Amino acid sequence: MNYIQTFEAMVAHLSAGGCRRRIAVTCGYDESTLQAVGRALAGGFAHVLFVGDAERVRNHAALTPFAEHIEYIIPESDEPAAAAAAAVRLVREGKADILMKGLISTDVLLRAVLNKEAGLLPPGSVLTHLAVAQVPGRGKLLFFTDSAVIPYPTPEQRAAQVGYAIRMCRAFGLEEPRVALIHCSEHVSEKFPHTLTYAELARRAQAGEWGRAIVDGPLDVRTSIDPVALRTKGIDSPIEGCADVLVFPDIEAGNTFYKTVTYLTGSDVAGVLCGTTCPVILPSRGDSAADKYYSLAFAAVGCSAE
Repeated sequence: MNYIQTFEAMVAHLSAGGCRRRIAVTCGYDESTLQAVGRALAGGFAHVLFVGDAERVRNHAALTPFAEHIEYIIPESDEPAAAAAAAVRLVREGKADILMKGLISTDVLLRAVLNKEAGLLPPGSVLTHLAVAQVPGRGKLLFFTDSAVIPYPTPEQRAAQVGYAIRMCRAFGLEEPRVALIHCSEHVSEKFPHTLTYAELARRAQAGEWGRAIVDGPLDVRTSIDPVALRTKGIDSPIEGCADVLVFPDIEAGNTFYKTVTYLTGSDVAGVLCGTTCPVILPSRGDSAADKYYSLAFAAVGCSAE
């Protein structure tokens, strides 16, 4: 497949593929979710299972043209927890490929996702968040992790973040992803213990643990994505200032980057939870219909990740 470098190409790839991913939308009553789902239906890559009160969405203008690609799942009760459990059950039973949060508390949905007996996180898997941004003026998409889930990743969790990001890059047609391990400078320091483990991740990548991939760090954000800055500083890195993925040291850095790139650069951003048996879309209350739509498309591409 061709390397997908823009959100427009991502959507075109899905529309041309002719495969509708089954999306379990939990309590999708809010306008931004309905608009996002309507666009995904119109794009030809979604079959939607609304889990919750069907009467609240059945006649929405964005949905009525696509009735043959919509199902309504009525939970056992009108409690949000019942809807969350029903949506998770659809995935476990092989009836849904993607789980999406609507007008329901994140805590309630995650409780169902993380349920040890009936949830979606296999034993030993790491739950983390992966985002992708289309930054104005940049010629390709920029993946980054983790801005939403893990406060301070352990070395094992960071290795999982690297692996998930590389697999997603491959689903986008990128044969040799370049992964930058981020710090505020390019120097290993005992004051920042996470930098002490970066060399080991680079070694594992060189040994082929994640297939063809380049992993290096510590690097700051600019030297990761700006070849001129890298050369000016005299830094020798196989990333060459052309990173595809930024792995942040903690949630504080990742979340700050997420909000900065969104609000100060006007970037479109999409995100999914990784580590679960299917992609989980967990938008925040402030996400627009476009954000949610692109997250649906991101998750749909992610379904093909190895």
